[in-house]
Amino acid sequence: MCELLGMSANTPTDLCFSFTGLTRRGGETGPHKDGWGISFYDGKGVRSFHDPEPSASSAIARFVSSHPIKSKTAICHIRQANVGSVNLANTHPFVRELWGRYWVFAHNGQVPNFVRRVGMYEPVGDTDSEDIFCDLMNQVRQNLPRDAMPTQLASTLVSLAQEYASQGVFNCLLTNGDWLFSFCTTRMASITRRAPFGPASLQDTEMTVDFAAETTPADVVTLIATSPLTLDEEWDRYQPGEWRLWQLGELLAQGQVDVPRYPTTPAPETC
Repeated sequence: MCELLGMSANTPTDLCFSFTGLTRRGGETGPHKDGWGISFYDGKGVRSFHDPEPSASSAIARFVSSHPIKSKTAICHIRQANVGSVNLANTHPFVRELWGRYWVFAHNGQVPNFVRRVGMYEPVGDTDSEDIFCDLMNQVRQNLPRDAMPTQLASTLVSLAQEYASQGVFNCLLTNGDWLFSFCTTRMASITRRAPFGPASLQDTEMTVDFAAETTPADVVTLIATSPLTLDEEWDRYQPGEWRLWQLGELLAQGQVDVPRYPTTPAPETC
């Protein structure tokens, strides 16, 4: 199965701690050795790193882990390939421009025999994930106004996500840098850190951070991941069909729709 990691914060925040834990699952503590990628927003710009090598042994991943690139919104993905070969074009997150902003998308799951509808966006690689992203972007562009509010966007995104989930496993993160949309078919969890901050220890490597020394009392940082990254914090697990829309670290909207129930074993969640 692939794994996702997203961040929404009210102040520029580095992802070094959580990213370090996630990369261990890319070929060391987990099987997700078929590439990785991460995208950070800097204003309306996006700084992206991609590598088809395992994240646990990637020199580029080590560089990202050791450099505190600060952002209010970020999405990361580690891949275990099923649909599509192992190459740079098939590494998530995928990025497209719409209405003068970069939209970033990452997917965990498998949607067999997916057929993309006609539109201006087309995939570069050969994964079902990128095909779905292009379909989603085409549908948003064709059916919503340019000035659509986040909650109006969420209604369309939920409808599309439910449609994709009816065809296969569809866990996703999507953002335009302003908001972060998350949808769960099988597994996802989130945690919101705010004052009073305390220490946390990673599950996948011996590393502890005292967030009280790294933050201010006004900071709010939410992380969304396929599975919890820390040992000593209480993560809030999503239910199948649950979606949450985040903005500046806070929950803006949420809900739940009916989706088929899939086993949470690795086989159907590769991507």
